[in-house]
Amino acid sequence: MKNNKQLHRKILFALIMGIATTGIISFTLISINIGFGEMFLRTWLKSWGIAYMVVIPAILIIGAQIQKLVERIVPIEDK
Repeated sequence: MKNNKQLHRKILFALIMGIATTGIISFTLISINIGFGEMFLRTWLKSWGIAYMVVIPAILIIGAQIQKLVERIVPIEDK
């Protein structure tokens, strides 16, 4: 049961983190590249959606490997 909750937490984390990061990055890049014209909102939302669909599988696939790398670099100390 505990592993099931951990899996759900990881998936929920990926979904929420994906929304925040792709929203911020796509907003910033679209505003820099095309400015705040009449196509801004439509272009931003389209870019955000595409970025979100790319980043969620990426977070879920490479997240565990990155976590292992971090734990090797900075080991968890036993209390």
